[in-house]
Amino acid sequence: MKRREFVQTASFAAVGMLSLPSFLAAGKRMKKIGLQLYTLRETIGKDPKGVLQQVASFGYKELETYSYADGKIFGMDFTEFCKFSEGLGMAVVSGHYGLDKIKGDTWQKAVEDAKKNGQKYMVVPYIAEPQRKTIDSYKSICADLNAAGEVCNKYDIRFQYHNHAFEFETVDGQIPYDVMLKELDPKKVGMELDIYWIINAGQDPVKYFTQHPGRFEQWHVMDMDKNDPSKNANVGSGSIDYKSLFTKAKLSGMKHWYVEYDTFPGTPIDSAAESAKYLKSL
Repeated sequence: MKRREFVQTASFAAVGMLSLPSFLAAGKRMKKIGLQLYTLRETIGKDPKGVLQQVASFGYKELETYSYADGKIFGMDFTEFCKFSEGLGMAVVSGHYGLDKIKGDTWQKAVEDAKKNGQKYMVVPYIAEPQRKTIDSYKSICADLNAAGEVCNKYDIRFQYHNHAFEFETVDGQIPYDVMLKELDPKKVGMELDIYWIINAGQDPVKYFTQHPGRFEQWHVMDMDKNDPSKNANVGSGSIDYKSLFTKAKLSGMKHWYVEYDTFPGTPIDSAAESAKYLKSL
């Protein structure tokens, strides 16, 4: 815990020295607040249209989905879902897809549907524990990710990988995330950086931005409870200084970002509303 606090303090002190133009450039991005719909997983499958209407009312403009399968999402036809979102002033920019879906006809169909509906990014968000026991396992997965990214490139869609904390735990004497950054071809696979999880792992996101500029094209914006780092807080009320971190957007390569929660200080829908309120105030 002390190490994590030190990393945050050192990182944000450095960020505070950034120039005004960098801060203003980051501020422009506040106009397009994004939401990863996994945040509302308890309700969106029951009433997708009703949930989307609430999300739009909070001021969200960009959406990242999950659970797409064979042309369907949250019980709706994917095209219908995207058109309904568009009618509310929101764009489906990105989506999460399981590692088991990135090969063969299943992946081809998913990529074609994404392209048809104007989606710009496709992201693998997780590696199950049995699949990540060795560095060789990570390297094998990276080969599969590169192949999936090559398919996406043909459709002008950007493929990415999203982290948690486990990628920063030493395996076979190496840090898996560092291995992935080497093994993944930047022309085929970008990175969606989850800010909460990299800090939860005791790492400094700004250090990674500096070492790998332009590599982190999307972010997940989750805040950390000040008293319990294993829990999320509403963005702006936790221990992560997003106001400062956004000034590093250009260095990181960030183009889009999404609020997300794994745990909630209140109800999921209220948490989504409170985070939007804070972010619009920046």
